[in-house]
Amino acid sequence: MDITYYGHSSFGITINEKKIVFDPFISPNPLAKNIDINTLQADYILISHGHGDHIADAVALAKRTNALVVSSFEIGEWLAKQGVKNIRGMNTGGKAKFDFGSIKCVKAEHSSSMPDGTYGGNPMGFVVESNQGNFYYAGDTALTYDMKLIGDYRKIDFAFLPIGDNYTMGVDNAIIAADFIKCKDIIGMHYDTFEVIKINHEEAVNKFSVAGKKLTLIPINETINK
Repeated sequence: MDITYYGHSSFGITINEKKIVFDPFISPNPLAKNIDINTLQADYILISHGHGDHIADAVALAKRTNALVVSSFEIGEWLAKQGVKNIRGMNTGGKAKFDFGSIKCVKAEHSSSMPDGTYGGNPMGFVVESNQGNFYYAGDTALTYDMKLIGDYRKIDFAFLPIGDNYTMGVDNAIIAADFIKCKDIIGMHYDTFEVIKINHEEAVNKFSVAGKKLTLIPINETINK
């Protein structure tokens, strides 16, 4: 599968020719200024929680592409009021099958409110399983012991973990999270966008390496293959 980094916690992933966009925060992000949101394609949009730095472009992208938006029930209700038509509301613990594979919603230890201050439901992460591989997109989260359940009951080929600290777990806790989910192949997210989440890239990569794991920091608007 192809993975393109759009900055912050936003990725585009192609699985079985279906394009999935996670947490679209692109047009307000100066680090992603070279990405034209109006040319972005999506068959699915997955939203982990309601904060503006994860949902800023969701309404415009969903309306233009008619992608199916998968998120919490409350975020789905909020998006419907913004005129989004194609929505699948879910909640933590739920699993659903789609034409590219399946999505299981798992717990994220964070908060969630919409840009207008209304309640955003439970924050969540996603375990995506397909015939091209399985991965865990953690969303914004602290280190939580519940992550061990993912490692115990799912085979995770690679994972997207937040590493910026301050609002989420940082590098040291992300290494422990990788142990919990039994995955050595980690893609970093939620770092560098704001001053308080800037990281030392070399130090972060080295810490993962010493722990016997690989941390990939994808340059914005570049694509890798898994």
